[in-house]
Amino acid sequence: MRNYEVNFIVDPVLSGEEIKATAKVYKSLLTDGGSKIVHIDEMGLKQLRYPINKRSSGIYYCIEFSCDNGDIIPSLELAFRRDERIMRFLTVKLDRYGVKFNEDKRSGLIGKKKPKETEEEVPTEVKAEVKKQLEPKPADSVPAPKQEEE
Repeated sequence: MRNYEVNFIVDPVLSGEEIKATAKVYKSLLTDGGSKIVHIDEMGLKQLRYPINKRSSGIYYCIEFSCDNGDIIPSLELAFRRDERIMRFLTVKLDRYGVKFNEDKRSGLIGKKKPKETEEEVPTEVKAEVKKQLEPKPADSVPAPKQEEE
């Protein structure tokens, strides 16, 4: 099985249902062609590096799939070229490193780290110690300033 990834940008002026229908069309085109969808990543609305068709943003999609041979690729790219809703597309054959990278990215090993420590996860001993340090000290425990003798 060969692994591929297709990235495409959908025109942002479409409604939410039309955007999802566009992605669904290409998903069904791949599955009807005998491909197995590994992962679909809707990256959402992003700014473009340069204007395309007088648009400065687009809805990004990435579909990772595998198939026995690459016979589906030409028909998929022809459909992308004919579709006015698609601004740009890119199809890439993944090697073993690309497949491993995508698996690691999906499992959370690669990418932005989420903060693990929240208020509920802080032990009660630590909370008590911090609270004790923040409390004001009584006046009698604070030494009086030294006065200079003349």
